[in-house]
Amino acid sequence: MTNKTLPTDASVADFLAAVPSPQKRADAVELDALFRRVTRFDPVMWGPSIVGYGQYHYQYESGREGDFLATGFSPRKANFSIYILPGYADFSDILASLGKFKIGKSCLYFNKLADIDVAILEHLISAGLKDLNTRWPVNPS
Repeated sequence: MTNKTLPTDASVADFLAAVPSPQKRADAVELDALFRRVTRFDPVMWGPSIVGYGQYHYQYESGREGDFLATGFSPRKANFSIYILPGYADFSDILASLGKFKIGKSCLYFNKLADIDVAILEHLISAGLKDLNTRWPVNPS
């Protein structure tokens, strides 16, 4: 079984420039700069709509293995999806100060950057990558 979401050769800049909402586009460009600064990785498109920074190879006890983005985001129509919580560590202490968001299994969702504390988001990205790297080595995409 292989992952459905794989890295592509699509242009991140073209993808971000095509985000329909002017506010969401501006926030996406700001998020790209933030992720580049925090991760020190150049972004790669994963599938048609996820901007990923770094990647890791995993292999579970079941034998399933693959590669996935280490962290990233997608400017979805309803909200931003931030791929930041690998599910291994409890980041509730950081999340308590983040602002207005929802959380899924491995994603964080918010409507716009103005709803959250960007400095806390930077800290969360860094903590998430550090935690992920203790389990699976994180490498550039």
